[in-house]
Amino acid sequence: MPVNHHPIAIRCWPGLLPYYTVLEAMREYSRQRDAESEDQIWMLQHPPVFTLGRRADPADVVDPGPIPVIRSDRGGKVTYHGPGQWVIYVLLDLPRAGMSIRELTHALEGAVIALLNSHGIEAEARSDAPGVYVQGAKIASLGLRVQKGLSYHGLSLNCAMDLGPFARIHPCGTPGLAVTQVQDHCPDLTLAKVGQELLEQLGKTLGRPLQKGDHQ
Repeated sequence: MPVNHHPIAIRCWPGLLPYYTVLEAMREYSRQRDAESEDQIWMLQHPPVFTLGRRADPADVVDPGPIPVIRSDRGGKVTYHGPGQWVIYVLLDLPRAGMSIRELTHALEGAVIALLNSHGIEAEARSDAPGVYVQGAKIASLGLRVQKGLSYHGLSLNCAMDLGPFARIHPCGTPGLAVTQVQDHCPDLTLAKVGQELLEQLGKTLGRPLQKGDHQ
């Protein structure tokens, strides 16, 4: 993939941002973009929430308990977001970047795999089920939306979180799918360090310089 020298602006938020608030913000940014609007990557965490992608079966939420369930417009099925999980949203003009959806998918998966491999964690992508897996357990989920060539949504990487809520769903529509997280394989790797290194790897796999912005 040729290198695009236009930087991607990075927006990082402290604390926990409600899922629906961020969903509406992504939609609004995509609606008001023009040919000169900058590409952005948002990195943040959500409070506990189950989200249903466009292909999700509501029956895959077996027992939500107190955790809200929100219908999303991303690709994929059902997943869980919560504290201790980095969520990366990629708001890119794909035609301008010279990228296909498949190339973007591979870039996102590749960044996670490179990050994990750099710490001795053997990880892989699967052609039949998007995301990243370690020893058969899912560590990162992927779901994108592309409208008129503009992408939003992205990936989530389990880092140092309570994995219990995943037992309340059929993760990605697969009953019994095991899930894991970075902390289980590399206990000394902090959440902040994972976030920093994930952004560095994304810059490499996307072939773009990243430009850090202020907290929003």
